[in-house]
Amino acid sequence: MDKYKSIDAQLVGGKKDTGFTASQIYYLTHQILKLTSHLESHSEDYSSQRGLRKLLSKRRRLLIYLSDENTALYIRVVKNLGIRGLKGR
Repeated sequence: MDKYKSIDAQLVGGKKDTGFTASQIYYLTHQILKLTSHLESHSEDYSSQRGLRKLLSKRRRLLIYLSDENTALYIRVVKNLGIRGLKGR
């Protein structure tokens, strides 16, 4: 539960609703970072590689939705997380 408290503290606008698009992007980014560090030491774990690709595509879809709905929030989320923005957006 402590990890979720630290993620909630970082959320833009203080929204702690897990259904909020920005919250989902923050949680997915946290899971992606954990899985990436796991794959650095277990490079042949193909199940984890598949899971990572699924998480990345889900985060990408959420970022597309957020950029269409609320561009200012999208820019803040991308900046706070330190991730690349979407191509052409």
